[in-house]
Amino acid sequence: MEPIKLTKKQARKIIVNAAGLARKAQFGTGIEAVYRLIDHLGFVQLDTNYVVERAHHHVMAARIPDYQTDWLALLCQDGSIFEYLTSDAGYLPMRDFRFSLPVKKAFKSQRKPLTGPEIKLMKEILDRVRRTEAVMVGDFENDRTQASTGWWDWRPAKIALERLYLDGELMIQRTKNFQKVYVLPVNTIPKEIDQTMPSDREYARFVIRRALGALGIAYAKEIAWRTRHVKGNLVKQELDKMVQNGELSLVSVEELKGPLYMLPGEKTDVELSGDVFILSPFDILNVFRHRLKDFFDFDYQIECFVPAHKRQYGYFSLPVLAADKFIARMDSKADRKRKILTVHNLHFEAFDLAETTVDKLAGALRAFARFNQCHQIEFKKSNNHANLEAILESLAGKPI
Repeated sequence: MEPIKLTKKQARKIIVNAAGLARKAQFGTGIEAVYRLIDHLGFVQLDTNYVVERAHHHVMAARIPDYQTDWLALLCQDGSIFEYLTSDAGYLPMRDFRFSLPVKKAFKSQRKPLTGPEIKLMKEILDRVRRTEAVMVGDFENDRTQASTGWWDWRPAKIALERLYLDGELMIQRTKNFQKVYVLPVNTIPKEIDQTMPSDREYARFVIRRALGALGIAYAKEIAWRTRHVKGNLVKQELDKMVQNGELSLVSVEELKGPLYMLPGEKTDVELSGDVFILSPFDILNVFRHRLKDFFDFDYQIECFVPAHKRQYGYFSLPVLAADKFIARMDSKADRKRKILTVHNLHFEAFDLAETTVDKLAGALRAFARFNQCHQIEFKKSNNHANLEAILESLAGKPI
């Protein structure tokens, strides 16, 4: 099969559209748009960093203008979506529940054998949840026998709860303060949801279609990332078969080495609005560094994982997208008590920005501050004072 030939610009537009960023409110507004977005992407990564609003809420607010942070919890409670770990922890549409079963099976079969006391504790916790319907870590006495040695040194009850969750014996809901509440699947999963284990072939093909639906165009390694906890999965084998059968299209993009894949029938003449989006580091568009370099010529890294003296742009810099270009990155922090969004560094990429784009960025900043419960924006540093002055002028006199 001859690959579809695309320019980098065409490829970028397809990728941006697949990510739900072709225009504002691409999936509509209201809580229904939250479900439509999760159902389209198949997975929205969850993260606990609270320098600005948490990543899963940030992903939603970037795309859904009227987004409210309690909507994810409501969709979990009514059985529309659920929280689980595929490649990472995140939210998935409930109709895909059966395709989480291979991951649960992998966690059970691939870990080291449990000790007798560990098995006993898990059984006791599961019995307690069956009696009370829901538990939290705080419901259990501190059962640690030695002092904690660090952040990930969980006490036995916490480890047992997480194992039961990964195994599929328990599911997670969240409090308003984002604390985990462990509940029984039988009280969470709607009765009409298929819970049969998919075959290895079914699972691989599901992952391929889901990943390409969200990524638009992708290498095999990005597609297979969603199966990284399932050893020996068939993703790469099924990719070849699906291409041969015409179920996938091969893509050739200028200057890039393939193979690259795309769903057949994908539009190649995508129109972008030119809207500006301030994005989370954990957004589907940003999680693969090599992909940003290859398609967008954007060298990006989350610097919260970098020693302070080696950071170039800031602790938690956020990529800023306009149409098919990353025009800036912004390191900011929300001071929720003072209601101030502090922009420590607004670093612009080497583009000459149109006045309309700078004005749209000002609007995106205003919306981002409001989303973070802030009424004021304070700028500390920028590498482009002309752009910053234009933003300040656009913001002047307009309430957040």
